[in-house]
Amino acid sequence: MSYELLVGLNVIDDRRYQEYRIAMKPILSQFGGRFGYDFKVSEVLQSEVENNDINRVFTINFPNQTDMEAFFSDEEYLNVKSRYFESSVKSTTIISSYEK
Repeated sequence: MSYELLVGLNVIDDRRYQEYRIAMKPILSQFGGRFGYDFKVSEVLQSEVENNDINRVFTINFPNQTDMEAFFSDEEYLNVKSRYFESSVKSTTIISSYEK
């Protein structure tokens, strides 16, 4: 079993977002995390969230929910997020989370 998030983003700076992905991947690996699927989306036909344009959808997997929570609260990850993610992503939507 693993724990997975299905995430939608509104990326506003592709170059900066790619720098975020490169910087955070070693930290993600330390927590046993990995990306499953990753898509660039050209059109959203329906959304449960108003005013939230989604142009990127991906899955991110962890061995369990505890490892996921530890990753997202890790100080090194939070520094990378502050440096790259916050200026490159306008909004984040957690579409679903589940055990897999």
